[in-house]
Amino acid sequence: MTVTSTDLETQLSELQQQATAEIAAADSLEALESFRVGYLGKKGQLSKILGGMGKLDASDRPRIGKLANEVKTALQTALETKRDDLQAAAIRAQLEAETLDVTMPGVVRPQGRRHPLNSTIDRILDIFVGLGYTVATGPEIETDYYNFEALNTPADHPARDMQDTFYLPGDRLLRTHTSSVQIRYMEQHEPPMRVVAPGRVYRRDTVDSTHSAVFHQIELLAIDKGITFTDLKGTVREFVRQIFGDVEIRFRPSYFPFTEPSAEVDVKWKGSWLEVLGCGTVDPNVLKAVGYDPEVYTGFAAGLGVERFAMVLHQMDDIRRLYGSDLRFLRQF
Repeated sequence: MTVTSTDLETQLSELQQQATAEIAAADSLEALESFRVGYLGKKGQLSKILGGMGKLDASDRPRIGKLANEVKTALQTALETKRDDLQAAAIRAQLEAETLDVTMPGVVRPQGRRHPLNSTIDRILDIFVGLGYTVATGPEIETDYYNFEALNTPADHPARDMQDTFYLPGDRLLRTHTSSVQIRYMEQHEPPMRVVAPGRVYRRDTVDSTHSAVFHQIELLAIDKGITFTDLKGTVREFVRQIFGDVEIRFRPSYFPFTEPSAEVDVKWKGSWLEVLGCGTVDPNVLKAVGYDPEVYTGFAAGLGVERFAMVLHQMDDIRRLYGSDLRFLRQF
């Protein structure tokens, strides 16, 4: 079939009109790219039309070539202009979607509060850290050795009856006090030391307004050369002063298997004596269990129940309120 210059001119004119219309109607950058490839790509419609130039007379080829370049330039310009318009429209749409209307009412998110148990623990730890103590923690699932034996409480010791224990398979148990942390810490460190150990403990106790099977303790331990019961009394008095203020305090003789002598501490609170902690001089057998020489080192230990302090400081009437999820109660703190 003979191809004339007039045929190619007509095809180029129709191509420009059709392509210009489709480019103008493109509604996305993806569609625009598809049009570019379809019209100006290596296998596009413009290339197919130019493939017929080889059948033209030599005198017609320059004119058709110039016309083809003009069509190509016009389409490239139309593509670039449309691409700029689509990109600008996308940016405007994104800005409109992300615009903050300052006249709209804000979304109210209730402010969180610290649980009274956590705030009480933090308050107590702040006091002891201020006195030079290091915070230490340990596992809640313990062995009989760390929970009892290393604390001078062998298997046949009657003091075990003081702590009704949750036993687990494989010589494991739920720790009944955080004193086990002291043993683990002493095994890893040499004196002198000042340690305060907070944590959750477990006992087979009947749950009522003042007792729980799961509660929290904080214990402190000081080991050094020349420590005496007088140092213990001074530390306890300063702690009580910082947390309760200037209140009357008394020490009563007591018994704990891992301290000797031992005492319980009461404070005069709202006209009545209130027991707040137990304490004593570390028993030499406890020092021997961790490899310390009791002829060289002495120390004291004390332990307190966090729930008791929280109830007193916040004037609570039932320990079970601390473990509930009643927001009406928790929002008070």
